[in-house]
Amino acid sequence: MRGCPRLALLCALLPWLLRAAASPRPAQLLARGDPRDPARGADFDRVYSGVVSLSTENIYSFNYTSQPGQVNAVRVYVNSSSENLDYPVLVVVRQQKAVLSWQVPLLFQGLYQRSYNYQEVSRTLCPSEATNETGPLEQLIFVDVASMAPLGAPYKLLVTKIQHFQLQTNIAFHFTASPSQPQKKDFPGEQFFVVFVIKPEDYACGGSFFIQEKENQTWNLQRAKNLKVTIVPSIKETIYVKSILLSFLIFFSFYLGCLLIAFVHYIRFQRKSIEGSFGSSDGSGNMAVSHPIAASTPEGSNYGAIEESSSSPGRQMSSSDGGQPCQSDTDSSVEESDFDTMPDIESDKNIIRTKMFLYLSDLSRKDRRIVSKKYKIYFWNIITLAVFYALPVIQLVITYQTVVNVTGNQDICYYNFLCAHPLGVLSAFNNILSNLGHVLLGFLFLLIVLRRDILHRRALEAKDIFAMDYGIPKHFGVFYAMGIALMMEGVLSACYHVCPNYSNFQFDTSFMYMIAGLCMLKLYQTRHPDINASAYAAYASFAVVITLTVLGVVFGKNDLWFWIIFSAIHILASLALSTQIYYMGRFKIDVSDTDLGIFRRAAMVFYTDFVQQCSRPLYMDRMVLLIVGNLVNWSFALFGLIYRPRDFASYMLGIFICNLLLYLAFYIIMKLRSSEKLLPIPLFCIVATAVVWASALYFFFQNLSSWEGTPAESREKNRECILLDFFDDHDIWHFLSATALFFSFLVLLTLDDDLDVVRRDQIPVF
Repeated sequence: MRGCPRLALLCALLPWLLRAAASPRPAQLLARGDPRDPARGADFDRVYSGVVSLSTENIYSFNYTSQPGQVNAVRVYVNSSSENLDYPVLVVVRQQKAVLSWQVPLLFQGLYQRSYNYQEVSRTLCPSEATNETGPLEQLIFVDVASMAPLGAPYKLLVTKIQHFQLQTNIAFHFTASPSQPQKKDFPGEQFFVVFVIKPEDYACGGSFFIQEKENQTWNLQRAKNLKVTIVPSIKETIYVKSILLSFLIFFSFYLGCLLIAFVHYIRFQRKSIEGSFGSSDGSGNMAVSHPIAASTPEGSNYGAIEESSSSPGRQMSSSDGGQPCQSDTDSSVEESDFDTMPDIESDKNIIRTKMFLYLSDLSRKDRRIVSKKYKIYFWNIITLAVFYALPVIQLVITYQTVVNVTGNQDICYYNFLCAHPLGVLSAFNNILSNLGHVLLGFLFLLIVLRRDILHRRALEAKDIFAMDYGIPKHFGVFYAMGIALMMEGVLSACYHVCPNYSNFQFDTSFMYMIAGLCMLKLYQTRHPDINASAYAAYASFAVVITLTVLGVVFGKNDLWFWIIFSAIHILASLALSTQIYYMGRFKIDVSDTDLGIFRRAAMVFYTDFVQQCSRPLYMDRMVLLIVGNLVNWSFALFGLIYRPRDFASYMLGIFICNLLLYLAFYIIMKLRSSEKLLPIPLFCIVATAVVWASALYFFFQNLSSWEGTPAESREKNRECILLDFFDDHDIWHFLSATALFFSFLVLLTLDDDLDVVRRDQIPVF
């Protein structure tokens, strides 16, 4: 009977035990090493509160079943009222294939050792998706909450299922994120995760770096961003094909147009040859002119000029003048030292080049073969420079693109992300394709120059008097260099756009300086063939310019001393170049003088040309050009010194372009003033150049991205595509700038075609 009380007690407790077993357990509070199974645990969408300490650790288990084709994501929220950073609440989340951990309060380090403590932290767990092969998949999640605090640390835990985790195409999704609560979204099919991370301060995205020391920082703890994200499908392959075909068709139409013009000229030339419109034959196979076009000359202006019946030193007489037949056009054994053989050649240069009125015959006295060989060095040197410049550039941008593709860090390259279409390993193929025009049009210009070169050589071999004594002397070395420079501009611009950033800006600008410089040199060489700069001096000058550009980008943003030094160099260089142009290279100063004689001679020259001749400078036209040019360059120097523009590369390029346009305008005005004509082709090219350049500059100044600021600031300027859903404004700039440069080159090539039947001693120099 002694067992009856025990049996009665067991019967009384049995219903209570059954009810307790049937009711769900809110959480499992387990000590370390407890072998009990925690698979049945906490519920979703329920807040759990507790205190953890050095001796207490709480483990919560959550489980659910995911069906095939269904993606369920889980978000874990943890809050702690404790502000003790030495003993934070530690949260560890364990999944089947991942472990995630963080602490509360969560500490963020800001600028200047500032810190931000967030007491509410949440994270999204990446789900494991069930497939048809695996069937329904059971998901099990453990959340461990612990702390090393001796007196305990309170916390609150909430685990929820995200209802709209998958983003749908072309459907905007609105949500809120904060520095301690980033969001993550999944995309079906070829899946990827979209993660939004909010910075505790604005400086990383282009905000101010300077704040007051006692500024209230608590507002940053509540900062949140309202975001809207929309996933749009990528463009179709057909758009890639259409864009590539359109690019080729646009520029191959230039080839077709040039072929048509060449064919028309060939027909006209054959017809005129049959009709004998060029003159009558003199019996030796050469065409003689009965009366060439003459230009009126001022009285007394023939002083020092070369008579028609005399030959210049080092220059062969034409057979029509009774001299020896013209030598072969080969220049393999010709040296420039063959020219200056007269003992009084220096005084002869002084007599001729200091005349008040100069004619082309005065400045084209050297043997044609010698001068051509001099200008061919431009071509060979630029090829050498292009090879040695392009190879490390290509290697570097390949490295950049590889790093971007491996790391996924899109802050390395400054693209227009709203119109960046990848192809293979290239992130912005459209920006590379749009540079095709530079290469194709540069090659077309080389073919046009080659055709003219071949025709001129044939005329010389036939001893045509027009090729030897009429028109502008034909030297094609600089033209070939211009064509190579245009092609290399396209190649290097494409390399720059593989990964545009602060470190490779000069890839896109170096050959722009060379193109502008070569155009100015060619324009000057047209009527000064004997005294133009050598290739070595020209390329050395370009190297100095590129060096100054790099220094300006690195130091020119805030360094006043750099701008003072650069402005002084700019002004002094302008004065020195003006002196050389004004005196045709005959202004000499003996730097070996140790007394004040150098200054007395300089003062005497200044008095003679500017005081004694104050009513009219000795060389009026040149003086007007140089005064305007110096005013423009001094204005640039003053502007840079005052405003210190951040984009020093564009500032430097603006100086070159303005000087080129100024010189070209002066040349055309002087040509018209000298009663010379503009033929239809150069006139069309001039108009086309002006129109296309104006359109190109409009698109250039759209500024779709900028490596001068932060990546976030650059993205604020991004815009959608405007052509074929493939090309953006900057791509249009590439198309138009290549076309404008091509027309500009044609202007220089054809501008003086009207002088081909005018003797050189009747062509004025300006």
